[in-house]
Amino acid sequence: MTGVPASAAGGSGAKPVRGGKLGTAAVNQASLWNIANILTMVRLLLVPGFVLLLFHNGGYDPVWRSFAWAAFAVAMITDLFDGHLARAYNLVTDFGKIADPIADKAIMGAALVSLSVLGDLPWWITGVILARELGITLMRFWVIRHAVIPASRGGKLKTLAQGTAAGMYVLVLTGPLATLRFWMMMVAVVLTVVTGLDYVRQAVVLRRRSLAAERAAVGRTAEALNEAAGSPGAGVADAGAVAGPASGASGASGAPGASGADASGPAVRVSGGSTPVEPTVGARDGADAER
Repeated sequence: MTGVPASAAGGSGAKPVRGGKLGTAAVNQASLWNIANILTMVRLLLVPGFVLLLFHNGGYDPVWRSFAWAAFAVAMITDLFDGHLARAYNLVTDFGKIADPIADKAIMGAALVSLSVLGDLPWWITGVILARELGITLMRFWVIRHAVIPASRGGKLKTLAQGTAAGMYVLVLTGPLATLRFWMMMVAVVLTVVTGLDYVRQAVVLRRRSLAAERAAVGRTAEALNEAAGSPGAGVADAGAVAGPASGASGASGAPGASGADASGPAVRVSGGSTPVEPTVGARDGADAER
């Protein structure tokens, strides 16, 4: 016994079932302090640490840039594991949904901007990649009401290419390795643009389909209401009980027992008739009291 509540220790208090998955009860009780969120927070903390290491001693010290590369590599590795752990062990939280993409963009953006400031990476490459990432993020919010754009295989390959190329630029490389990192960055730029255009296409298609489905649903609802309004059952509902008017009519014509029929008969309007049969005052009062 440690005396520490399960929620504070990073778990939900539920024991994992066979296979390493948490039960259904744990899904609704996922703690903020779980392993997936901790990895995300570590990645956020590595962003300023990476920048400080990269710029230490003027920004061109091979040793300190190696330390910066190590911090960048750890951040990219945690990006691979935190999402997988959150889904596999039912540790998805609102914090993780917001913080995870922010951490992803923060570490990559910090690396690209820092490398451009040091003059190692052209600014146009940084601009293209950052513009794409920001545009896709805004586009996801634009279509989130209609559909969620899933992460594609090309998008994952783009992330891998960006991380590899940026990491190679963080290191002090010369000769063939310097040439290799340039072409790796070109591959990352191409994948960035191509996958960005594909995401735009998916967003437009999904939004059009969603709007068309909404219009079709509204049309079906209106058609159903029109059919219900014009169906023969409406006339029957307006007519009410057919047996009641006969006794009410006989009572109105002075037949024996008319007073008893007037006291208990409902208010009746015959649909399709030229003159409605009006009930007596006593019948109307009784109906109002019953309502």
